[in-house]
Parts: sequence; C-alpha cells; structure tokens
Amino acid sequence: MTIRLLLADDQALVRQALCALLELEDDFAVVASIGRGDQVVDAALAEQPDVALLDIEMPGLDGLAAAAVLAKQAPGCRVVMLTTFGRAGYLRRAMEAGAVGFVVKDAPAETLADAIRRVVAGERVVDPALAVATLAAGESPLTARERDVLIAARSGVSVAEIAATLYLSEGTVRNYLSAAIAKTGTRNRMEALRVADERGWL
Repeated sequence: MTIRLLLADDQALVRQALCALLELEDDFAVVASIGRGDQVVDAALAEQPDVALLDIEMPGLDGLAAAAVLAKQAPGCRVVMLTTFGRAGYLRRAMEAGAVGFVVKDAPAETLADAIRRVVAGERVVDPALAVATLAAGESPLTARERDVLIAARSGVSVAEIAATLYLSEGTVRNYLSAAIAKTGTRNRMEALRVADERGWL
C-alpha cells in the first residue's frame, strides 16, 4: 500500500527537503506540496491524501485552523502537525482541531516516517515529553476574546486601533488586556503577548 501525503509548509527549502526525505520511503508518495494554509483543503480534496503534514505558522490560514477545516471536509485524511514549535498549548489546540499526530521538525527522519505509518494504522502519535508538558501546563486561561485582543496587539498598535479592528469599545479592549496581563502574571501587554505566545495559547 502506498501512503499518499500532502505537505504544507511555508518555508520552501524545508518543504523541498521534507519531500525529498519522504520520497525515499518505498511506501510514501507526496501527492501535494504547498506553501500556504489556505491552499490545504483544496489540495486535499483534489489529491485525496491519506495523511496531511501541516506546519503551524503559515500565511493565509495557520495549520491549526486548516486542520479543523480538514476534519470536517476531508475526514478520511489524517492530520499530523509538523512544527518547529514544540509548545504545550499548540499540542492541546492541535488535538482539539482534529490532528492525530504532533511531531517537531528536529525529530529524526525515521521518527516522522514511523509517525506517518502509525497514524495510518489508526494510532495517535505525540512526542512523549511534549505530552507530559501539556498535561502539566493545563488549559489556556485566556478566553477567546482575550486571545483575539492579544493577537491584535501583536504589531504594537494602539488600543483605539485594536478596538476598531475587533469592533469593540476602547474600554472593553482595556479590560481584556488587563485580564490577559493578570492571567499571564506579567506587567504589560507586550509581556503578556510574549508569555502567551511561548506557551502556545495564541
């Protein structure tokens, strides 16, 4: 049996290297290789891969959002998140989005190949150290709106600009920012953003 693979990563060199490595396996065939998250679903529907390997941070649509859409529109395609960011919050969100595997990019090639075969066999595959860290970290304390406000604050824009972007009042934005700062144990919104990002809450 040949396992059909879709690979999505916005870094061309990484994507090409991964394709080359995967094609060395006798039972793998890369049927789609794309660089944007908003191309994932169309490629999956067109090529009918068995497994989609998705980077988390991509333009157009991040890998977590793409995984959630794939789970609904192409339920026969198993999703493995392949990422540089081995963060506990990312793992939890990936599983909630329907991913069945989570592999960090610095893992050996044979680890990735083994993970692909195992998810095709119906298993879930997660780096053990990351699984332990995820359990220890617990769920994100941020509400969806607090998360939205922090993401909007990422470029250093003013409260007024965040309010306009999210169709909220400036007072409401300040309240959400204050709550996020308190929950991350930080002193200001940029520190809160850094901590939330590092923990995979955004």
